Amino acid sequence: MAISLSAGVRQSLQSLNSTAALAQTSQNRLATGKKVNSAIDNPTNFFTAAGLNNRADAFSGLLDGISNSIQTIKAASNGIDGITKLVKSLQSTIKQAQSDAATNNPVINSTTAPLATGAEVTATNKSLQDIALDKAIFGADATADAATATTAGDVGIDTSTNTSVAVSVSAGNTTFQASLSAGATVRDLVNTINSSGLASASVDSNGKLTIKGSGSDTLKVGIGSGATDAAAKTDAAAGTLNTKLGLVATDASAGIAATGNSSVRANLVQQFNDVRTQLDQLAKDSGFNGTNLLGGDKLKVVFNEKTGSNQSKLDVQGSTVSSANLGIVEASNGAVAGNVNFQNDSSLAAASDSLTNALSSLSSLSSTLGASLSVVQTRQDFSKSLIDTLKIGADNLVNADTNEEGANLLALQTRQQLSQTALSMSAQADQAVLRLF
Repeated sequence: MAISLSAGVRQSLQSLNSTAALAQTSQNRLATGKKVNSAIDNPTNFFTAAGLNNRADAFSGLLDGISNSIQTIKAASNGIDGITKLVKSLQSTIKQAQSDAATNNPVINSTTAPLATGAEVTATNKSLQDIALDKAIFGADATADAATATTAGDVGIDTSTNTSVAVSVSAGNTTFQASLSAGATVRDLVNTINSSGLASASVDSNGKLTIKGSGSDTLKVGIGSGATDAAAKTDAAAGTLNTKLGLVATDASAGIAATGNSSVRANLVQQFNDVRTQLDQLAKDSGFNGTNLLGGDKLKVVFNEKTGSNQSKLDVQGSTVSSANLGIVEASNGAVAGNVNFQNDSSLAAASDSLTNALSSLSSLSSTLGASLSVVQTRQDFSKSLIDTLKIGADNLVNADTNEEGANLLALQTRQQLSQTALSMSAQADQAVLRLF
């Protein structure tokens, strides 16, 4: 049997049901903190927020890879810093060796009679050394003329046929050649040899010419003549006129080799090689998580969630860093093919240049890694900011305003109480009919 309700009661019940439903909605929003909990609530906002959150989660996953990449680059950068210090230590060892004068500098001594005699000392009242230095290189004939009270004398180099005279000085692979002027003296010859930078010449107190190499390479010194300067220099390389100065021709052709070793330099060889070995080991230990940019490995850093051509990434190509690749060769206490000869000044100078070049290479590599690190760190900061932006955007679409929902709930509770009062009053109106009986 159907029960009939009055219009007032029915209206009051509908209002209560509506208020209860709204209150339940507000309570649910306050409990979950969201105004959109499912696609039913608001499909557009729900799926848009889900897409934003998914992208934020993807970037959060990429942050771990970016963080590892930063540490990998930092490990390589720290390795370069350590290697740079070791290279500077090698430079210090080279400088220490160079500061100890080589004891094996070759010396060319006059093997015949001195350039001045006791009779000339008596005639000129000068020392043997001064007489020899003042003598002219060129003479009127091929016979040496003695010094007198009025003339300086000469060493007997005749230029009547070959008008040009030259001196040649060689040390290792470096050669210096110069022409001598018509009025040149032995003093001028000594100064010319000294200006070569390859040897130092002097006349001793006995009037003999002595030439000492500036380094430890085989020293060759010769005097020659010719119809032209070029021909004279070629003749000088053969030492044709060496006997005029008390030297022998082989001093120009075969030269004088270095003899003897410096014990200080010898003791530095092992120190140099030990540091060189440590350099290689440090480079091998400069990896992180299985990737070593100083071992030639390649680092791929992914910055976004896309694939293919739309993927944002950075490839950091490492370089193989080793003593060999940096041009730092082993040291030896003598001539060994491919090694630094610590007893040879030229070899030490070449090694010093190689170390300077190695520092330049390390500086360039460090700069490259620094630029890559800056890019990765910038992208890391950007990713963190973007994640916050995406999450805030998603929250704005689905999160509830707790202040608003709280006020709504309070208003609905008040409304519900009023509706209950209205229902009670409607029911009392219906009960009034019973009073008629």
